[in-house]
Amino acid sequence: MAKAFTTANFNQEVLQSDVPVLVDFWASWCAPCRMLGPVIDELSEEADGYKVGKVNVDEEPELAREYNVMSIPTVLVFKNGKVAASSVGVQPKETLENMVK
Repeated sequence: MAKAFTTANFNQEVLQSDVPVLVDFWASWCAPCRMLGPVIDELSEEADGYKVGKVNVDEEPELAREYNVMSIPTVLVFKNGKVAASSVGVQPKETLENMVK
């Protein structure tokens, strides 16, 4: 299961991480997000050399605003505290893996 990122842990878990972090911005009411969810959980279980987590935009609207998340699902990859890659919409697992490597 992918870790939940919140405003309380985002700085430590994502921005200060010494490995790349794939972050899925999602909401429970979003059908495409529910389609992408199992892929994110799979990546989280297989993650080697990177971390995977999710931000619920309903519970963490300030994080969504800070990273200009306008549509969900949006996946951002952070490297060294900065956004290194992004995608919007449901993506194949391979696409997401390639973003984070």
